[in-house]
Amino acid sequence: MSNRFSGVILASASPRRKELLEQIGVRYEIADHTVTEEALPGETATAFVQRLALEKAQSIVNSLSLQQILNATSWPVLGADTIVVCDGHILGKPADKADAFRMWRLLSGREHSVYSAVALCNHGRDEVRMSTTAVTFRNFSEQDCEMYWASGEPQGKAGAYAIQGLGALFVSAVVGSYTGVVGLPLFETAELLQLFGVRTGLSGGAGGAADE
Repeated sequence: MSNRFSGVILASASPRRKELLEQIGVRYEIADHTVTEEALPGETATAFVQRLALEKAQSIVNSLSLQQILNATSWPVLGADTIVVCDGHILGKPADKADAFRMWRLLSGREHSVYSAVALCNHGRDEVRMSTTAVTFRNFSEQDCEMYWASGEPQGKAGAYAIQGLGALFVSAVVGSYTGVVGLPLFETAELLQLFGVRTGLSGGAGGAADE
């Protein structure tokens, strides 16, 4: 397919996802979604993460103006979601310090799964892809937890850690997609971008935000 779109609308304000798009030379505009990130009763972790990624993208698509649609000026919308799962429990963003400590005690010295889904949508098509990554943590102490929480990094992070930051000090092994753990699996993302004809750094596109 020939390249039709020069970029995407990113349904996220995440600095990590912006950096990853820039890494592969994809232009983007930012649009915040209004999706509530809560699992439905009986919903599996894999169904949950894929649904959220899709709903985030669709919420922005549905807000585009009729004029944008008719003029075909709107870029496809990219939505993404990442969750940490251990012992069948979805570990979301910590509500407070005690919640973060609960997560770390569960993860310490063990392997857990990180599911990262990405969706690309416009008014005629919806596509979703997902990566699964196994991450192993070393054993860590209460002092480690205290110091990590004091850094401020765990707040707002699934599983209360950031592998691209100080959280890497806890990680002894990663099997799967490192970028998926960061927040946007680039292999799966590139596949969707190709399907929609979105330019990347390998197809002559210029990375960065649209106004840069």
